[in-house]
Amino acid sequence: MKLLVAAALLATSLSVIAASAALGPAAEPAPAGVRSGPANLPARIALTADEAHQAAETGRMAMPVSTLLNIRAPLRYGEFRWDDSGVPPGPVWISIDLHNQLVSVFRGPNEIGTAVILYGAGSNETPIGTFRILAKFRDHRSETYDGAAMPYTLRLTDDGVSIHGSNVREGYATHGCIGIPLDFAAKLFDSASRGDEVVIRAS
Repeated sequence: MKLLVAAALLATSLSVIAASAALGPAAEPAPAGVRSGPANLPARIALTADEAHQAAETGRMAMPVSTLLNIRAPLRYGEFRWDDSGVPPGPVWISIDLHNQLVSVFRGPNEIGTAVILYGAGSNETPIGTFRILAKFRDHRSETYDGAAMPYTLRLTDDGVSIHGSNVREGYATHGCIGIPLDFAAKLFDSASRGDEVVIRAS
């Protein structure tokens, strides 16, 4: 799959609010973990009023957005960023961009996490649309695919499409689910609740 990831200069199109940067191809696979940036950079970028308005006008966001994580280099397979320090309580919602292979997690108007994802292709395409988290299973195994492990499952559809922890590597895909790095999945599982909104888009 072609992988384009965020590099953190706010794109005027805001086609995906997590892709707050010029997009570029990912580097070679890397172990899962948090990609840390230079210590002198602020943890997040505040949108101007015009940028926030533009983001709302695209119709791609479930809620208004005011800050994004400050990511200055492309994330690689298995990498993620999570930083909710100083972010006040609020509803959690999730934006998934299949084209750019990114997930963004928001608490209220503030992005708190982003990661490179896997998704379904071919005869097992990931569905597009707006979903609610129907159920949560910390230790789950697939009833369809030979008991495959699906840790930190957030179920989105009655037929089993879910967000869950995966080995996010180049050339891998899922059977329609959204696969995210395991450590990121644990953080998302603890932050998300049943009923939280998930928006999946192809562009």
